Amino acid sequence: MFSPKWSILVADMNLILCLKLPCFFLLITLFSKASAINVTYESDRINLLPGQPSNPLISHFSGYITVNENHGRALFYWFFEAQSEPSKKPLLLWLNGGPGCSSIGYGAVVEIGPLLVNENGEGLHFNNYSWNQEANLLFVESPVGIGFSYTNTTSDFPTILEDHFVAEDAYNFLANWLQRFPQFKSRDFFISGESYAGHYIPQLAELIFDRNKDTNRYPFINLKGFIAGNPETDDYYDNKGLLEYAWSHAVISDEQYDKAKQVCDFKQFYWSDECNHAMDQVFQDYREIDIYNIYAPICRLNSTSSIADDNNSNDPESFVKGRKNYRLRRMRIFGGYDPCYSNYAEKYFNRKDVQSSFHADTERATKVTWKVCDDSILRTYNFSVSSVLPIYSKLTKGGLKIWIYSGDADGRVPVIGTRYCVEALGLRLKSSWRTWYHHNQVGGRIVEYEGLTYVTVRGAGHLVPLNKPSEALSIIHAFLTAHTLGS
Repeated sequence: MFSPKWSILVADMNLILCLKLPCFFLLITLFSKASAINVTYESDRINLLPGQPSNPLISHFSGYITVNENHGRALFYWFFEAQSEPSKKPLLLWLNGGPGCSSIGYGAVVEIGPLLVNENGEGLHFNNYSWNQEANLLFVESPVGIGFSYTNTTSDFPTILEDHFVAEDAYNFLANWLQRFPQFKSRDFFISGESYAGHYIPQLAELIFDRNKDTNRYPFINLKGFIAGNPETDDYYDNKGLLEYAWSHAVISDEQYDKAKQVCDFKQFYWSDECNHAMDQVFQDYREIDIYNIYAPICRLNSTSSIADDNNSNDPESFVKGRKNYRLRRMRIFGGYDPCYSNYAEKYFNRKDVQSSFHADTERATKVTWKVCDDSILRTYNFSVSSVLPIYSKLTKGGLKIWIYSGDADGRVPVIGTRYCVEALGLRLKSSWRTWYHHNQVGGRIVEYEGLTYVTVRGAGHLVPLNKPSEALSIIHAFLTAHTLGS
């Protein structure tokens, strides 16, 4: 699909049509335009990353897409062709949350990409459950300031970052990326991701949905739907669910639960001091385990003395008064079968040979350490949107295909809160709550509404594709192909 022969084939077809016409100059123009397009994305092709297995062959690209020329703002991407029939497969964008976490550091090399980081960050291995079996797979480090993405305007970062700003940049990224890869302009397009991308995903989808109505001003993007995993959706329901999950899964005592219920009004944007104190006590009990997967071991790399000390020293989101600071604590991701994967990714992407092969701006990279999650973004992000449920209501009526899935061992954005969110939409029930099976075992539960499908994944935490890669692949297959999940 990306072979230089593509340009020649285009020209050959026009040559046949022009045999009886003086079209020499037309052919020259066609060759020039085709070559220019070819060179644009071919210059981003990755030959071989350090430690990348040579077999199977993987066609992938990376580089920068400018999203604001006046400010010199550019987002970094990593793109994988589908493993088979890439010219027929849809385009799938993956976003991670945080806010401030890299989709390359998590989604690409820990969860769904074809190349996963090895233990200790010394190389890569092939992922047998990569989602690029089902789609052409695109990752972007968003918002600006994450990973290799950058801005030349200091006022852009990090003080003005908020949901609408991020959505606008993501839209500009996508529109400009499609200019660089024009063969995907008419392809079916879907958005996916997890955690605080539960905001990013529907907000980007809404922006595309609205602007597609005005093709005189905006390019048409063939958006078909989106799928969100363990998504932050609505503050009230998510927070209510977090507390109830901690109690129902024996993390906190009856007394703690009763106290928090008594003093906390999760409908209020700013919590009382009493509520902040009560919720701090909830998190104190969570510090001894991995809140992102309550049944998984915690990462003990660089451990010093006690578990509590380790968690305190590694947790940048220490509690101070105010609801905003509580939300910062809730979004940081460390879960998984091996909770040290973020350490491995950081070691790998801070290697200069990796950055050079990866087309990263190595001059900038030497000044800033690449991180899976950027604490400064996490601390200063302006949480201006408390709920994206109105967007869900709008887009379900707009005909988009929408799925939500939840790992049921996640304590941060637990299944209880997400069920509240889905039920609050008041959608007409299409198919009742039932079991779906995977390899003759219970994979989870599924319920279908008019315009939305909700799936749970048994035994998975916050990062479902990491904990249950085979089940996650089955979910994305069913989502993209309309096949029945578990069939």
